[in-house]
Amino acid sequence: MDPVIAEVKKQVKNYREDIIQFLRDIVAIPSPNGSIGQVVQRIAEEMKKLGYDDVFFDHMGNVVGRIGRGEKVLLYDSHVDTVDVADPSQWEWDPYQGKIENGIFYGLGACDEKGSTPGMVYGLKIARDLGLLEGYTAYYFGNLEEVCDGIAPHSLVETDKIRPDFVVIGEPTNMRIYRGHRGRIEMKVVTKGRTCHASAPERGENAVYKMAPIIEAISQMGAEFLEDPFLGKGSIAVTDIHCKTPSINALPDECTIFIDRRLTFGETWEMAVEQVRKVAEPYGGEVEVLIYDEPSYNGFVFKVDKYFPAWALPEEHFLVQAGVETCEKLYGYKPEIGKWVFSTNGIYWMGKANIPAIGFGPGNEIYAHTVKDQVPLDDVVKATEFYALFPAILRTRLDNCA
Repeated sequence: MDPVIAEVKKQVKNYREDIIQFLRDIVAIPSPNGSIGQVVQRIAEEMKKLGYDDVFFDHMGNVVGRIGRGEKVLLYDSHVDTVDVADPSQWEWDPYQGKIENGIFYGLGACDEKGSTPGMVYGLKIARDLGLLEGYTAYYFGNLEEVCDGIAPHSLVETDKIRPDFVVIGEPTNMRIYRGHRGRIEMKVVTKGRTCHASAPERGENAVYKMAPIIEAISQMGAEFLEDPFLGKGSIAVTDIHCKTPSINALPDECTIFIDRRLTFGETWEMAVEQVRKVAEPYGGEVEVLIYDEPSYNGFVFKVDKYFPAWALPEEHFLVQAGVETCEKLYGYKPEIGKWVFSTNGIYWMGKANIPAIGFGPGNEIYAHTVKDQVPLDDVVKATEFYALFPAILRTRLDNCA
């Protein structure tokens, strides 16, 4: 294995500048909230240049690159959309052009999650060139995720009939191995009122006032939430509010709030909805689980409930341990095994489809969705080594399990 590791490191070093430039190229292409058309075209160009066996777009418009036709299917998953630029005045540099300072690349999506894409794309190419993909069908899957977690892999499996045996998720892990995270369910609560002229509010019923005690009650929830030793405790937050009113001189006759309820193990869809219903119904609030049915950038619609199960792969699982061993052999340290605070496509891979998945990527998730979005360039390059060597380490463990 030592000569193989040395050759992996040599190949990655040779591609260092290409990897960094590729990252800068894809960060420079705006791709907010599912608008990935231009960035996936750029990624497709790179995979074609690197000689992937097949490069195509799935029904949803996500980009897929394939190497090999082996029995075991390994997929590298990175979403290549970002959040939008909320307030440009808060950025100290152009969010798309970014800047490099002290070895850190600052730019929108550098951490979440374009930072893993170059390593995955180049890592699979290097693995192929070194004969480390024998027995695999290996995919790179660049997808949209910010608009709805898990919708892209869900469609890939059900619509395009590509079902991997193992997945590596490239969300930022700070070069650690992650094996799960909490789930969530998105709900809305609606209160109805009766409009009238604002000069005589006693003639009507203010829908916003009816919502106020519901919001207060939600802010006090938590004692009844469950807590898992690994994933942590469930949580809840009101994340948006708006009302319908004929004018600013009239009482609103409808008010809607949106809720993000994070779920730990043992907390179900039904449980979470009932907890909100108990505090909403006394004030006339109607609770509904959200459905995502918006078309992707190419017009494709894949309808899903916005329910995302919690998941965790056991620490002793051979996929987790293959990730740990890969880090040990490449970097000389045993990585921390942890979890994400936020949600990823793992809610489908493991949460719904029960496909074993781990996370490994450069960047620290604390910078995701912030004006300090950043990733260390050395880690972007080092992650390429991981993505190149991992298939060989996994193959050894699969052979030992056989």
